[in-house]
Amino acid sequence: MRITRTTSARTVLTAAVALGTAGSLLLAVPGPAGADDDAVTRADTEGPALDSTLAKSPASSARRAFAEPLPDLSDPSRGYPREQRLAPDPVDPGDKSLKLGLTPYHALAPKLNALQRLGDRVSVEVAGRSAGGRRLYLVTVTAPETARQAREQTRMRELIENAPAVAAKDPRVKASYKTPVFFNNNIHGNEWEGTDASLRLVERLATADDTATRDLLAHSRLYFNITANPDGRIAGTRANASGFDLNRDLVTASQPEARAMRQIMVDKQPAVLLDLHGYVNGTLIEPTTPPHGENYEYDLFLKHTYANALGMEAAVNGLGHTPAEDGVEPAQIPFRDQEEGWDDWPPIFTPQYAAFHGAVAAHTVEIPLQVNNSAYDTLPQAELRRRSAINVDVAGAALTATLDYVRDKRRTLVADQIEVFRRGAAGAAQVPVSEETVPGVPGIGPEDVYTTTFPRAYVIAAGDAQRSATAAARLVGHLLDNDVRVGRADHSFRLSGRWYAKGSYVVDMRQPKRGLANVLLADGRDISAKVSAMYDISGWSLGRLWGASVGPVRGLPSVPLRPVREAARVAYVAPRGDLRLRLDDPREVAALNSLLSQGVRVRQAADGSVLVPGSARRQAVAVARAHDVAFTATRLTGGTGLTRVRVAAAVTSGELFALREMGFEVTPVSAGVLNAGFDWSGVDVLFVSAGLAYDDLNPAARQALGRFLDGHGLVGRGAVGAEFNAGAGLLPVKPVEGNGDANGVVRVVNAGGRITAGAPEHSFVYAPLWFTDLGHGVRVEQSYATGRPLVSGHWRALPDGSGGPGAAAGRASVISGPHAVLFGTEPLFRDHPKGEFAQVGRALFTLATR
Repeated sequence: MRITRTTSARTVLTAAVALGTAGSLLLAVPGPAGADDDAVTRADTEGPALDSTLAKSPASSARRAFAEPLPDLSDPSRGYPREQRLAPDPVDPGDKSLKLGLTPYHALAPKLNALQRLGDRVSVEVAGRSAGGRRLYLVTVTAPETARQAREQTRMRELIENAPAVAAKDPRVKASYKTPVFFNNNIHGNEWEGTDASLRLVERLATADDTATRDLLAHSRLYFNITANPDGRIAGTRANASGFDLNRDLVTASQPEARAMRQIMVDKQPAVLLDLHGYVNGTLIEPTTPPHGENYEYDLFLKHTYANALGMEAAVNGLGHTPAEDGVEPAQIPFRDQEEGWDDWPPIFTPQYAAFHGAVAAHTVEIPLQVNNSAYDTLPQAELRRRSAINVDVAGAALTATLDYVRDKRRTLVADQIEVFRRGAAGAAQVPVSEETVPGVPGIGPEDVYTTTFPRAYVIAAGDAQRSATAAARLVGHLLDNDVRVGRADHSFRLSGRWYAKGSYVVDMRQPKRGLANVLLADGRDISAKVSAMYDISGWSLGRLWGASVGPVRGLPSVPLRPVREAARVAYVAPRGDLRLRLDDPREVAALNSLLSQGVRVRQAADGSVLVPGSARRQAVAVARAHDVAFTATRLTGGTGLTRVRVAAAVTSGELFALREMGFEVTPVSAGVLNAGFDWSGVDVLFVSAGLAYDDLNPAARQALGRFLDGHGLVGRGAVGAEFNAGAGLLPVKPVEGNGDANGVVRVVNAGGRITAGAPEHSFVYAPLWFTDLGHGVRVEQSYATGRPLVSGHWRALPDGSGGPGAAAGRASVISGPHAVLFGTEPLFRDHPKGEFAQVGRALFTLATR
């Protein structure tokens, strides 16, 4: 049971929206207690989760995201402070922070230089660069440490993770290990104030001489990611320069900012994390409603996250802001105040991801007063600055309360982080939450109990006739980047009724971060019956979506396993004869595009693979090394000649990024671009999935498009792509839209041929679509599996019984014809389902080379 509020969160949100629209300080008087289904949800405050915005990001941001290296912040030979003088950035008068009276990005370097000069407690390091090329600043505040003391801290941190049972009994850990605390700010670029609150706090901590501060810094290291999204901070956008919501990218880590945050969590191992956001009125402080991530040690997580939330709530309410005077509602804690709608199920959000690195108190904090989006454009500057000042105070109160909790509970926090890792290493059972196992947290009920059964291990096959070795290597590299331990067998072995080739990888699930290993590799769960709707993704399995052969097993192989630091290189070119390149993986598509850009004449076989003449062996060797792919010998002849494909694209940011990752030359288009007289001679295929409607084209644009499609083709995805196909009169089909909130991993059946031959038997959907009434010349390339196709995620029928997985079962999910290929799935979603990318690549080549 939940404890209900005296004021419904929906009433609070309505008041906040009214304030944001009118700029009035006169709010409606709160009504009586409301039903919990009126609670504020992520959809209310963050907008729709499904990205339908037309992507316009420059190719330079994608190139930088692919290649941006991370600096080493874990150097144990250096003590603290680690001071450096930061060169200033050019002044940018267009920085959106300025209107709010907040710190513009160009002022950060001078400010941080000044903070370092205040004493010996503040250090500044560059943790990486954004997709737009801007520096990411990590500030550490702690009492000074010699190099020897810093090495001892590193030794204890490694002991906690690598030998948690020993660390739990080590008196030096209890006495002198500094509790790591991570404050993450401004991950959404137009939620600004966390940065300014952190700067204010760092300045106070740099010089404060009270006993509490000295004690805190003697026993803690405080890490501040000053702005996680400088591109968005400057532009006033939620996303970074590549168009990505970074608080959805932690599992995929496609963006350099997400990789920097991930590395901070791996290197610093925070026990506590605060992620400062906006805007929910009153201030929303996690822990969350169900469903709770089933791979957490949730009893330990809830114990501290709820207790710290109470402290933050008291501090925020203690500022004295009121609805009548300031437009600020009392703070709310979703776990206590709501039934559902603000969950911690997917590990894509920063606090939820941090839990897998040992954070036992981790929170999203949504500060109250809206200053972004429509409010930014319509409210007077004075009102925006008034709101921003209150928001900075609220964020500061949450930060300060968290430091009080850390100072009071540091030993318990560290002990429970150790216990998280001990359970993983020992293979111990999870502890279901209850009022007995988590005393002090009221309202725990059966709806809060989410646990899982961990397999003994996972095996990732090194590569076989069905799966690409390139996909296996990429997946293993990703696991290692996430600090998941992987072993490799130097001999073949038999396990759970299957033979695995020499070189296969084994993920022993008795490891400290087993929760992270399982959340990445497991199928996941169908939670459709658990909650009425989900805001964001409910299934994300790398085991099913990344193209490698991954399976849980009941034991470990009898052969020795060698720990690996990096995946074995796949690069190979057969020494004689013509060559064959599989086309199942984005790296293989990128390798093909590289060959085509060099003028190599290649052909595509009926099974979708690529045939390369032996005369191009030198180019193949260079491409194999660059993209880590394998060219095997072949005697196949014939096939369809391929040429370089140039794509005009009205797609989402994730799709645009994935196309560029595969090496396609992409020109973003829109109705405005096409209506202005687009030069179709520079492209070979049109890809439509977002922001472009056929009805928005003027007569001249339609005529030009018709001439183009007569000799070329359309790749369409989702409802927008299907509607564009209908307008252009290409494939005679009836698209059927499923539940728009549905998403997850689904079983599919591939028909073979150039587009889906060898594709995985699983795909990803969000707002799934399927096709019926297929007319003449329409070929089914892929179908949803019969029965119940959903493997993991959330997919319910609509109230009238339509739109559910049963209606989709057996229906066509991908279709093709002479001039079009249509996808009802989401094969490029947020750059995540890597194993599906090649289907789009093959579709583009097929239409360009008919």
